[in-house]
Amino acid sequence: MNSSNLLKNIAEARSSLRKSEQKVADYVLAQPKDIIHMRIVDLASEAQVSEPTVVRFCRALNYDGFQDFKLTLAQVLATNPNFEPFSLNKQDTVTDFKQKIFDSTVGNLMNIKEDLDEQTLENAIEALAQAKRIEFYGFGASAAVCTDAQHKFYRLKVTAVAYSDPHLQSICAVSLSEGDVVVAISQTGRTKDLLHSVKLARDNGATVISLCPSNTPLAELANIPIHIDLEEDKDLSALMSSRVVHLVVIDVLAVGLAMKLGPGVIDHLKTIRRSLRSLRQQEKRPLIRK
Repeated sequence: MNSSNLLKNIAEARSSLRKSEQKVADYVLAQPKDIIHMRIVDLASEAQVSEPTVVRFCRALNYDGFQDFKLTLAQVLATNPNFEPFSLNKQDTVTDFKQKIFDSTVGNLMNIKEDLDEQTLENAIEALAQAKRIEFYGFGASAAVCTDAQHKFYRLKVTAVAYSDPHLQSICAVSLSEGDVVVAISQTGRTKDLLHSVKLARDNGATVISLCPSNTPLAELANIPIHIDLEEDKDLSALMSSRVVHLVVIDVLAVGLAMKLGPGVIDHLKTIRRSLRSLRQQEKRPLIRK
């Protein structure tokens, strides 16, 4: 079990636990910080179960016992700020919701970083490097990610286009062929128009890379699914975090592609930087009086 996602794993495993063990799970999820200072007798008392039930709960999660579980929990809380659900209330100050938003986003980024499969990323980068044409498909907040991706890939001298209109996606998808790549981005993996476009692209021989949750229709359609698994309730926190996570994963793919394409791309990026200097207002230097 992935220790960096311990609380998420507990929530997912809850339904498979015995009813008495679910009480322990509920208390751990509600008060994770308190657990690391408790003895087994304290947790048993607070969760209103027996001490053997606490041990069974820990072993059900593949830990040797309560001390082993508590040590892992302490490590997770020390390295991951996102251990509490993100929620807003009317009494929140700017300081409060600023802290919540940053902690939630950083926590989700850390979790996804641990979950990403390196071989899947390698396969995606290789497909992009070999592609004759790359198209990015997405709607809503994902459309903005697609536009950002197009910008990044253009800088690498790669033919890439972003489409957020379902009609244009369909028209372009049927024009693709073997050797072309579609990168489909979705927060839910269930958008009907996107699924339609992706199916057309696959039917015409294109390779599909997806950025979406696992076990969704889009992930199942993709040749190379990159799983972005955030909380399934799709609250405000998950919606904001998924957009940021998608942007970071696109950065990973872009950097991987640049390294794959070789030093010529790095020289081209330097040329771009020089060409943009004339568009920027020069910084005024303070006068030095003698």
